[in-house]
Amino acid sequence: MKKTYFASDFHLGANGLLTSRERERKIVRWLDQIAPEAGALYLVGDLFEFWFEYQTVIPKGYSRFLGKLAELRDGGLPIHIFTGNHDLWMFGYFEEEFGIPVYHRPIEVEMSGKRFFIGHGDGLGPNDRGYKLMKKVFTNRLNQWLFRWFHPDLGMRLAGFSSQASRDAMPEEERSWLGEEREWLVQYCHRKIDQGVEPDYFIFGHRHLPIEWKLKNGRSQYINLGDWMSFCSYAVFDGSDLKLHFFEQEGAPMRNHNLPNDAMTIMPQ
Repeated sequence: MKKTYFASDFHLGANGLLTSRERERKIVRWLDQIAPEAGALYLVGDLFEFWFEYQTVIPKGYSRFLGKLAELRDGGLPIHIFTGNHDLWMFGYFEEEFGIPVYHRPIEVEMSGKRFFIGHGDGLGPNDRGYKLMKKVFTNRLNQWLFRWFHPDLGMRLAGFSSQASRDAMPEEERSWLGEEREWLVQYCHRKIDQGVEPDYFIFGHRHLPIEWKLKNGRSQYINLGDWMSFCSYAVFDGSDLKLHFFEQEGAPMRNHNLPNDAMTIMPQ
């Protein structure tokens, strides 16, 4: 059967181990490679470092990536996009231009008898009250309307400054595994299990670490897709199992049944 692919956190527009343009070309190579076997593609947020759709303007650049999405979608591949905290201002362009649905909240789906809970992961779990408040500000319709009145050049410049400042302000300890009791997406999964939500896989991005973590009910797994700033990681569901892979480089996911001695650390960006 065809395989289902998951990836997140491309952050096109920001430089990492590769420049944004080099990373875009790498993502397109990956999409070309998986296309013959792909039955569906889920892109789980933060595809762009910043994205805002003005009424008649979209951000400049990303032509190779957007063109490849159009090609794959026109060829019949189902593609699903989730907003992240860096690209939450998607207002209909992907639906109208490509026929690609965009999800602003986590969804639950079933594939081949397996249940999936999928979302970007920002603003979930305990703590992080500052970001949750900020997200309410950013998703407020009045604030979005006001931002539209900025000239796109000014709006994009302000957004780029804000994104970089947010990245620089990330505490160093959050760039590595914090331990099960402090990983807020693990705690969120456990809380959902307590509420009776027990999918086979919880799939998130946002954390920037490739993780395969068996949860407390002994059946569900928390999968974090990692990122393409450092790891170029993605997940594949073959109809039976879901596993993390790494494109054009070596890597290993964080697992609680095979935890390395030193915590996996994000490379400096």
